Amino acid sequence: MPIKVDIVTRDRRLVSDEVDMITLPGSAGQMGILRGHAPLLSTLEIGEVVLHKGNDVRYIAIGGGVVEVRPDKVIVLAESAEDADEIDEARAAAARDRARQSLEENPPRDRKLQIEASLQRNTLRLKVARRRSNRPARPGPSFEDSPN
Repeated sequence: MPIKVDIVTRDRRLVSDEVDMITLPGSAGQMGILRGHAPLLSTLEIGEVVLHKGNDVRYIAIGGGVVEVRPDKVIVLAESAEDADEIDEARAAAARDRARQSLEENPPRDRKLQIEASLQRNTLRLKVARRRSNRPARPGPSFEDSPN
């Protein structure tokens, strides 16, 4: 059975759909959520959200946030969120390269933290954007066929 997923930022609702499984970048590591999961509240790191629905896989880059998991619903409140199809690879690559260049210039500590965060975000954006052309045509998770 599917689980309802909402992914929102302060500006928009990116996803409101039912999926078979969602994986999230939790602060303690990747989390896989299926319908019937125990209630959970967790912070999210900058990372990749993967939505599995039938044979389709959808990739989303998020800039951290929080997640509330209920047995029948997952709500992600993200600092930022971009679907793979929305990401401009050239722009993300340019921003990543600028961040790398800035780090080589030995910036002050407070500026260095901002630059490292930018590097992490744009490296993630490139990873997610590149997945759009490599979406697997494979079955999603199936637990109905499991032996008892």
